[in-house]
Amino acid sequence: MRSIKYLVPLLTLLLAACATTDVAVRSGTSAGNHAEQLASDGELDAAAQEFLALADGSNGADSAHYRLRAAEVLRETGDLDAAAQAIEAIRRKRLSGDEPLRLDLIDAEVALKRGDAQRASALLAASEESIPPGLRVRVLELHARAAAASGDRFAAARFRAQLDSELGGHDRDTNREQIIETLGALDDASLKARAGSLRPDDSLLPWIEQALRLRGQTLPRDVPRPQRPVGTLIPDSSNGMQREGFNEVRQVAVILPLSGQVAGVSQSILDGFFAAYFSDDSGARPLLRTYDAGKTPQDAIAAYQQAVADGAGFVVGPLLREAVGELFRQSLPVRVLALNHPDTGEVPPAGSAEFGLLPDAEGAQAAERMLDLGILQAAIIAADTDWAERATRAFRAQFEARGGTISGEARVREGEFNYRTAILQAAQKIADVSAPEGTGRIAQPGTGIFISMRPQQARLLLPQLKLGGINAPVFATSHVNSGEVNPSLDRDLDGVEFCDATWLFSPVPGRPDRNEISRDLSSASGLGARLFAFGMDAYALLPFMDWLLAHPDTYLDGASGQLAVDSFGRIHRLLAWARFSDGVARPSQGALSPLTVP
Repeated sequence: MRSIKYLVPLLTLLLAACATTDVAVRSGTSAGNHAEQLASDGELDAAAQEFLALADGSNGADSAHYRLRAAEVLRETGDLDAAAQAIEAIRRKRLSGDEPLRLDLIDAEVALKRGDAQRASALLAASEESIPPGLRVRVLELHARAAAASGDRFAAARFRAQLDSELGGHDRDTNREQIIETLGALDDASLKARAGSLRPDDSLLPWIEQALRLRGQTLPRDVPRPQRPVGTLIPDSSNGMQREGFNEVRQVAVILPLSGQVAGVSQSILDGFFAAYFSDDSGARPLLRTYDAGKTPQDAIAAYQQAVADGAGFVVGPLLREAVGELFRQSLPVRVLALNHPDTGEVPPAGSAEFGLLPDAEGAQAAERMLDLGILQAAIIAADTDWAERATRAFRAQFEARGGTISGEARVREGEFNYRTAILQAAQKIADVSAPEGTGRIAQPGTGIFISMRPQQARLLLPQLKLGGINAPVFATSHVNSGEVNPSLDRDLDGVEFCDATWLFSPVPGRPDRNEISRDLSSASGLGARLFAFGMDAYALLPFMDWLLAHPDTYLDGASGQLAVDSFGRIHRLLAWARFSDGVARPSQGALSPLTVP
């Protein structure tokens, strides 16, 4: 990543074009108009000299105005020393409108060049309400530079986070690099402590998350606790009934990669989307069109642009993380429900949202589940994969943030069969060592095991835990569930509790019955069932998106979980819990015997 010392001048020059866009131009003299035309044509040196000549030949307010214009043009050339000299003779009381603020901006920039960050900050102390829209970008950028020069990296990053929504294109990318590099100079403990002090809707929080993610660190999640369902029937203006929060969508485009390695994933999502569409009895089904998002971010952007040209009022997709991140960097005339979360940390533009099946969310909710049951010490055993690693990091962050302790941690590799070393490494501390191995000893009170692995690995792990005398309750991510009913294989998983999509175990109002539809569509069974539920929810979210974005205390009862939207437009899933009993996964509340925690 490029150093900040190179990025700061670059962004300053990129923003220079904004400096005079909305200035109050004084007309009335042909010379003044000519100087402005020179500046507009990019002949900056000639324009500056003409403004200075006009200032010398004028008096009072006119002279002050022309000197300020000369200084602004000289700033655009990069000659701040000449700009400082130009404003020395200006009497502030002769300026009017936004001219005093523009004078302070030049003066603040000169102060920063001279190493006087304190003076620069004092000059930028104008109230936000008094800043004209055309000067807001410069004010924020100078605030960020002054804070960085003063050593306050959090303040600098916050100003740049505010600036992010004001920029576009290369300017925004450059500013984002600076946010991450500014925060990247801080240690993990400082970043986590500051994140813990922020409100969940603070604009700086996603950037701290991204800075930590680049180091393999994870923040504890704000697990949603929405209280009110959307779609409640209420009286309308015509004495009829309407669904609260429902807003009809007339034309929807779905952009998914329909070829290549993820075509099967896309097909399961699309099958679920259309299943929900044909089950919609609201009488307000939109016109649907599908587009191939291709294999690259550029292909996805082209598909989005074509959908907009075809009249789409809402776009669902793309799916690949890189494509979502690239799309979020664009100016979007039509809002989007992206079907993934970008790794680069971009948040959706206003009115849009991102929705995905994140292992991070499952890890965090497993931690919440265990803590709520009184488990304060946990061992972690996970697969050696990216998704398991993400779930594990999220589990640890959530568990420790709420007062839990990790007793040990280990990984198991694909193709490995003997897990003795991993079990000893992770779980030895939670076993009751007063009894010899193999005698049925129980785990210490208040302890549990978190796993994130495929069913094949879990079927090997659970018997070996018992052989090792470790009988602590086991909690898992959805990956432990094959999605198929296979008691002969899954009896080894008896007692394992895991989070997963509600629709896999229980009927969901407004969604087709899984047992019935899986007889006709193979994508509604097995591992594809979660993606099928995900696609159904993508359709169900569309008419309620505005309401959910505006009311974070509300939720949609979805097939993949209870769905709520945070202030950044990120959709969170509150998952259902199930437990294996006699080799069959059943909702936890309906298990034959309740889960007991020592």
